[in-house]
Amino acid sequence: MNAPRRTASRVEEVCERLCTIIRNAPENGDFWLSPERTLAEELGVSRTVVREATKRLEQRGLLRVLHGAGIRVVRNFHQPLSDSLSLLISDVPERLRQLTQTRLAIEPESARLAAVHASPAHLRALETAHQRLADASSGTDSIEADVLWHRAVAEASGNQIFRLILDSLGDLGRESRLRSIGRLGKGPALEQHGRVMEALLKRDPDAAAAAMKDHILAAGRDIQP
Repeated sequence: MNAPRRTASRVEEVCERLCTIIRNAPENGDFWLSPERTLAEELGVSRTVVREATKRLEQRGLLRVLHGAGIRVVRNFHQPLSDSLSLLISDVPERLRQLTQTRLAIEPESARLAAVHASPAHLRALETAHQRLADASSGTDSIEADVLWHRAVAEASGNQIFRLILDSLGDLGRESRLRSIGRLGKGPALEQHGRVMEALLKRDPDAAAAAMKDHILAAGRDIQP
């Protein structure tokens, strides 16, 4: 009677230990866990327990199990929520309307915090993303550069929850940008980003928040049919 509970407990324990490994893995590297057999030996559990634990963490967006290749750390913390959005809100215009509302609730405050907390490295990352958008030669490149810039603002804010939520909205955000940048080009985004960056460089939280709010409102208008 107690065996299933013990197995479940062991799986949860292995999940926690693997999460520690994932948190300490290089964020920008190509990091792989030990093979399943080796993990089982290192953790003192059966391969069945390791297999179930890695499956759970794959569903959470932390690992990718590639049969015949190994277990790769992917850090897609946002994936479960991202996958749920289209199921939760099936109507595309309504999804995009709620996306604008959500961005208005988060991104101006993200910019406000970035004006206070951004390090020189954060500001360089923002400038790099801004230049990448300026140099983009296709709609697809422009959209990815725009996503990167907004992610850099969230990173500069120092609030990891903001970053996670915005990453979770990534696919829906691309859908929004396909409408705005696809219709009007990258010019408006470049100009609006420039105003946000000017406020960030001046370390002016209120101006940064106001400029970001104006940008999100403009983007929301641009995606209207």
